[in-house]
Amino acid sequence: MDQLALLFVLLLGAVVMVPLGDRLGLPSPVLMTLGGIVLALLPFVPNIDVPPEYILPLVLPPLLYASVQRTSWRQFAANLRPIFLLAVALVFVTTAAVAIVANAVVPGLPLAAAVALGALVAPPDPVAATAVAGALGLPRRLVSILEGEGLFNDVTAIVLYHVAIAAAVTGTFSFPHAVGELVLSAVVAIVVGLVLGWAANKLMGLLGDATLQIGLTLLVPFVAYVLAEEFRGSGVLAVLTTALFLAEHAVDADDVMGRLAGHTFWEIVDTLVTGVAFGLIGLELHNVFGTASGRWGEMLGIGGAVIGVVIGVRLLWLLPAAWLARKMHRHRDVEEEIPMTWRETVVMWWSGMRGVASVALALAIPLTVDDGSDFPGRDEILFIAFSVVMATLVVQGLTLPWLVRKLGVKADTDAERETERQLAFRAAKAAKRRLKEIQAVEELPDDLSEQLNRRAYDVGARISPDMVDDERREAHAQRVKRLRTVQRIQSEMLSAARHEVLSARSEAGADPEIVDRVLRHLDVRSLR
Repeated sequence: MDQLALLFVLLLGAVVMVPLGDRLGLPSPVLMTLGGIVLALLPFVPNIDVPPEYILPLVLPPLLYASVQRTSWRQFAANLRPIFLLAVALVFVTTAAVAIVANAVVPGLPLAAAVALGALVAPPDPVAATAVAGALGLPRRLVSILEGEGLFNDVTAIVLYHVAIAAAVTGTFSFPHAVGELVLSAVVAIVVGLVLGWAANKLMGLLGDATLQIGLTLLVPFVAYVLAEEFRGSGVLAVLTTALFLAEHAVDADDVMGRLAGHTFWEIVDTLVTGVAFGLIGLELHNVFGTASGRWGEMLGIGGAVIGVVIGVRLLWLLPAAWLARKMHRHRDVEEEIPMTWRETVVMWWSGMRGVASVALALAIPLTVDDGSDFPGRDEILFIAFSVVMATLVVQGLTLPWLVRKLGVKADTDAERETERQLAFRAAKAAKRRLKEIQAVEELPDDLSEQLNRRAYDVGARISPDMVDDERREAHAQRVKRLRTVQRIQSEMLSAARHEVLSARSEAGADPEIVDRVLRHLDVRSLR
């Protein structure tokens, strides 16, 4: 098996593990990691050979861009304080704690290298956390916190990591210079992200075609990352800024086909890239753990100490931070998404799984420093990083469903239904308002006006049947029943039409392009 065949095996595994995980009640990223470990143990599977400097630019941009599609700028702005308390500050605390312990227990590990280790194991993986949490029926605010934490702690950790690596490679460190680098990195990233987001938004309007627009969205996160890095900015923050800008401005309410196609496309990209990334974690494990040959006892002890620090610091920070966030929340009239009980805080603690970012940063550590000598403690850092990833991803990922059930943490379905009902009411009201505006300038027959009024009312009733009273609900149910009968028969009619058009493809002299064009019209009609 060569490298290309291995890549296709990982892509196939990424697709298969999603339904398998749903059936087994296990998160697909964990299953892909375990699958990668199994592959690594097979003698005919080659060692992967991905240059470390390519891992971050290839993996992180699409994953971050896909994650941002589930949030918004207003949601981020409303949760600045919880994000800072529960994500950004926690990265600094975890980095410092791990650096102190690693510097003490790893022989000959300089402080700069220890800080790099702390930075790369500090950020929980947003993909793993949301993939696991999203399937467990957790409260929406808790999932939102995990998503926000995953997005912004990567930015903080990667900037810290680069500062620490630069200090370890050059052998010099200046605190004012480091602070200046942090500020410059953030400013450059935000400027690049905003400019690129504005340009991409304008270009989408010129392209028009949904296929070209989706193709542009695939390129944008990679361009944002590489462009920011070229100007010494944070590539992750640039991707985040661009994605938030486009999510806020590049929205056309009437672009139904583009929105559906774009959503489906990014779901596919997210699934495939996530699967490959976590499969690579499992495959790399075999190589990394080979560095512990002959000193397993010492390395396991060091890895266990850092794992304990990573997990313990998260709990010791989240309990008081969540309490403080709740206390401050009561004094302000804002809709912040924070853990509302100690049970939710414990679930958030156990959801802090490390993954793609930690592995990519560990593998990207340079082999040598400026004087030509080996990077100090690189093998130990790799072993510790993978130990943390495996302990948090596999152990916590597999036990999180049990913990959620044990603590009884679940979504407030009544509140979600009420929010859905209010939105359905607003949708129906907007449809009726627009109908009255049309009736004011157009003369419509009475029977047509009555039919359109019913349809305007049905706009909301189809979304949330609870918004109507019993009598109207029964009438709506009868209309829905008739409509479904019409739709079923119409669907069979369109199916017969599609079969007939497809059969023309195999006829002599048929033009496949014309056949496909007619077939597309039928497909769009079926969708409507």
